[in-house]
Amino acid sequence: MKNLVIAIDGYSSCGKSTTAKAVAATLHYAYLDTGAMYRGVTLYLLENNIPFDDLGQVEQALRHDINISFKHNSRTGRNELYLNGKTREDDIRQMRISNAVSEVSVIVQVRHAMVAQQQRMGRKRGVVMDGRDIGTTVFPDAEVKIFMTADVEVRARRRQEELAAKGEHVSLEDIIENLRKRDHIDSTRTESPLRRAADAVLLDTTHITITEQVDFVLDNVSSALFAAYAHKINEQLS
Repeated sequence: MKNLVIAIDGYSSCGKSTTAKAVAATLHYAYLDTGAMYRGVTLYLLENNIPFDDLGQVEQALRHDINISFKHNSRTGRNELYLNGKTREDDIRQMRISNAVSEVSVIVQVRHAMVAQQQRMGRKRGVVMDGRDIGTTVFPDAEVKIFMTADVEVRARRRQEELAAKGEHVSLEDIIENLRKRDHIDSTRTESPLRRAADAVLLDTTHITITEQVDFVLDNVSSALFAAYAHKINEQLS
């Protein structure tokens, strides 16, 4: 049976990553958290005091100094981001990175570099990717496209719980402000803005569980696989 590319796009804290990981595990597909890649670049720029508007330094870092990869941690069961050979998964989830990542994501040089790497990673297919522009820019030919959304206050509470579990306590108001700022920047940027692809299926996660989200995506995968199989049979008969 054909391996698919599954693109899950949408707003922050809608459950994209959790759902994508579960879908990938169920299908024995590779999982790629593209948002983590932009967080990794943001972390590097902040730690090395590279101004976001110094495009020369940013491009130099992308070409020669920033190496991003993913490795599965058998102890934690997580697919962790590695920045220059060192795991930085927890560091990239800090609020300071959340506050800056959308500013970095709008930089054309950053987007071009990350999209090219994402396309290389997904070329073999059999992959689940989540992000902002997977179904529109990275893999516009993906067989399954899901666009996730949710009420901003619900998203903020989810994010607050995630941060608290890691010992970082942030007010709900600050998180809501951060989410709204990121939504605006992501949706209005010139390069690969956050938008729902014309053929993406909308999934509102405000009132549903992660299990229901996963089932929704898997139902769409089943439909895509059946369509691919039917197309193949029709080609053989014609």
